[in-house]
Amino acid sequence: MTPLVSGRGLGAVISFPFLRALSFTNSIIFCGLLVAWLVPGLAAETTVLGWCHGLLWIVLSLLCLVAVQRRVLPFWLAVVVVVIGGFGPFVGTIGFIVETRRRSLARRAGGARAASTPA
Repeated sequence: MTPLVSGRGLGAVISFPFLRALSFTNSIIFCGLLVAWLVPGLAAETTVLGWCHGLLWIVLSLLCLVAVQRRVLPFWLAVVVVVIGGFGPFVGTIGFIVETRRRSLARRAGGARAASTPA
């Protein structure tokens, strides 16, 4: 059995930083798709970027669903990525930014509480 099928390899792939990077990549591809769609004469590029965006969104969506099950992502973020991400991946990327800031603030608050608690 390969590591990806056994679950060990998949666990390494499904991390918050990896999913965030995948979301940013999908947003960049979508931005390129919009440009290629607006510029006349770029039909082939539009097709390639469209397929890349679509396939990446499917992979990202499936990984986000598994990440919710493994408690790597909150449910609201997976909903944003899966439901809205197919048409507007920028919203999913914004969701990752919001969750990154929320986690950062929670870490700081946890550290501040630990520092203020007498030993």
